[in-house]
Amino acid sequence: MTPPPGWYSDPSAPHQERWWDGTAWTEHRRAPEPAGYGAPPAQQQVRPGAPGPSSTVPLFTGGHPGQHRPADGTVRGKAVALTAAGAVLVAAIVGGVFFLGEEDGGPRTPTSPSSAAPTGPSPVSATPTPSPTPTDAPTVVEDQLNGITFPLPDGWVPPKHVAEDDVMMTTDGTYDCPADGGVCRHGLVVSRTVTANAESSPKTLAEQDIEDAADDAYDRDLVGNKPFGGIESHEEVASGPVAVAGRAGYYVRWRVTTAEGPGGYVQSMVFPSTVGTESPILVRYVFDAGEDGPPLADMERITKGIRPVGDADTGGGVGSGIGPSN
Repeated sequence: MTPPPGWYSDPSAPHQERWWDGTAWTEHRRAPEPAGYGAPPAQQQVRPGAPGPSSTVPLFTGGHPGQHRPADGTVRGKAVALTAAGAVLVAAIVGGVFFLGEEDGGPRTPTSPSSAAPTGPSPVSATPTPSPTPTDAPTVVEDQLNGITFPLPDGWVPPKHVAEDDVMMTTDGTYDCPADGGVCRHGLVVSRTVTANAESSPKTLAEQDIEDAADDAYDRDLVGNKPFGGIESHEEVASGPVAVAGRAGYYVRWRVTTAEGPGGYVQSMVFPSTVGTESPILVRYVFDAGEDGPPLADMERITKGIRPVGDADTGGGVGSGIGPSN
């Protein structure tokens, strides 16, 4: 059965109404009637004498939507209950909608509103991603070539941006060198294998190396600059036997005075390797003097903590029992 003439939801624009003349859609459209005012649009009938679609045209008058201008030019006020066309569409979905046919098929009989309320996307539960646990700071550094490990006392770190390959650790941070410029560190520890010397006595090797150790640390750097203005004097402040990783060794320590800055301490320590042919291992300590330098006690702490790789028990240090482990 063909629906009677009246205003129905526009099949091409559901947010507005369009006039059905009982046979076909016309080009007359209007905003929907306010909710709760009069009969629902689908139930409105054309009353005898009421203005038809040819005499009533939706328009905006004075900025207020929903007012219509009859053919005689007078304005008939309507109650305004809409805030946006989208609100009408939502209300139509909740209260039931008209399922409209094709443009040439006309409006169909309204269906019962769905009992299920429209549902939107399920809310997404934002589960916080656990922050990655920072890796614990290392407590030892390993000299793989010589098969030993060194403990890292407080204030010491593995080497970063250091030119020498055999540096095992440095004090944390840098400072401007006092003389020729460049960057200096308050302390470093070097480990290397003695290969260019036929001598095998730890005492002899330590006594031969100490002067080179002082020059490398406080006289000239790798490119020939004098970061501390050169060495002015030195004196031996300690020397003697030492047990390192259960091996009998020897050390020599100098106090160095420089032209610029507070100078420092250098120590050469030699002991037989615990692996391979037991070639001598040379460990150099370089500690700046003054309040910014590391405590000299760190030399003893590091020496005592040197271990063969995989051995957590074998220790040493000045005054410890001396002799190779069997």
